Amino acid sequence: MKEIIFYKTGAGKSPVEDFLDTLSGKQAQKVTWVLNLIEELGSIPSAYMKHLVNTDEIIEIRVQTGRDIFRLLGFLYNKHYVVLTNGFQKKTQKTPKQEIVLAEQRKCEYLRRRKSK
Repeated sequence: MKEIIFYKTGAGKSPVEDFLDTLSGKQAQKVTWVLNLIEELGSIPSAYMKHLVNTDEIIEIRVQTGRDIFRLLGFLYNKHYVVLTNGFQKKTQKTPKQEIVLAEQRKCEYLRRRKSK
């Protein structure tokens, strides 16, 4: 079982919450269902979450509702937490490189801030 944490910027903003606020009610409901699944299951099917290769251990949470495909990127922290750093609507086959770079940057910032506490 894992706990979902939304990354917050130094100013206290949550990019993932901001992204979720742009979704329709039905889309947000499906994302919430997938996040609950991740929190409750010990083993998460790769249809919903997988590690991205050639990254700094970034994970991708996959959500599809109708023709819309959404991705939430983040990383595992202390084996018990999934820290979500950013979300986007997927429109191409490959995950956009700039989204991966953003997730890696936010991971570094999150870990740096945790260390300094």
